[in-house]
Amino acid sequence: MPKTYNKLWDKVVDWENLHQAYLGASKGKRFQKDVLAFNSNLEENLINIQNHLIWKSWVPGQFRSFMVYEPKQRFIQAPPFQDRVVHHALVQVIEPLFEKKFIHHSYACRAGKGNHAAVLQLQDYLRKADGKWDKTYVLKADISKYFPSIKHDILLRIIKRTIRDKNVLWLCESIIRHCDEDGQGIPVGALTSQLFANVYLDQLDHFLKDDYGVKFYVRYMDDWIVLAPAKEQLWHILEKATSFLDLNLGLKLNPKTSIFPASHGCDFCGYRIWPTHLLPRKRNIKRAKLKFKKLANLYSQGRVGLAGITPFVMSFLGYTKHCNAFKTTSFILNNLRLKKQ
Repeated sequence: MPKTYNKLWDKVVDWENLHQAYLGASKGKRFQKDVLAFNSNLEENLINIQNHLIWKSWVPGQFRSFMVYEPKQRFIQAPPFQDRVVHHALVQVIEPLFEKKFIHHSYACRAGKGNHAAVLQLQDYLRKADGKWDKTYVLKADISKYFPSIKHDILLRIIKRTIRDKNVLWLCESIIRHCDEDGQGIPVGALTSQLFANVYLDQLDHFLKDDYGVKFYVRYMDDWIVLAPAKEQLWHILEKATSFLDLNLGLKLNPKTSIFPASHGCDFCGYRIWPTHLLPRKRNIKRAKLKFKKLANLYSQGRVGLAGITPFVMSFLGYTKHCNAFKTTSFILNNLRLKKQ
């Protein structure tokens, strides 16, 4: 039987936990209007949240919905600030319990991990595979419309394998059911969604690693990679994973899922990866060129200054410093011509 945890509610509604949740939710956002408004009556607002949680009268607020287009088009549903405080308070208590059960090589939205760690781990696996096999093949897969496809009943059933505190389960269900599209889907813009999305696909992790014995496996949220010495082996793994996802989680794989030789390079977490080197993703370079061209035009018209351009340059340098992109970076920045009309 899996280990479950009780007597968590007092930790969630504890004043210090709520105050730490406020600090976490406001980090990097202190001057936003909703944060400033909340902070103007901080103690009263935290007491209000605490009382509503204790009396089970807390109800999630209205999402703020918008589209983002980088690195790809996504529909974001961001909860109001007071809800983000509640989300942080919950995650601070329950995330460590799930962390104990996660596999090591799941890298999204986890402390001390992230996309760069995922890239380096995959490169390490490719090196080890090169030394072990005559030829290495890659299964690159991702889930089709992952966040909108998460089934509420299945997610809650999975959560109950770790949490048995009825009050905490009530709060989890209140948050999950709030984004109800026929009993499925969780919002991309919520902290709890990041944890719940990892909890959901942790089932696939343990199926492949524990039940099926896959050794070279890396996952970053809904993108995952398996290495093997033969295509036939990967097609068999893909068949088993596809069936598991469908029957147990109600998920489908993206049609772009593919199997190919590792010598072609593996496009993962924003980089193209080989055992010996890393290159930037081609579409990221193309996007950067277009962005800098647009900024140069705005600068020439006096509509943006150096202060508006510098963050984009620094962001690009931060991206390319992790790979072999000196010539590409030099070419792009040397062609960033800033002239006033």
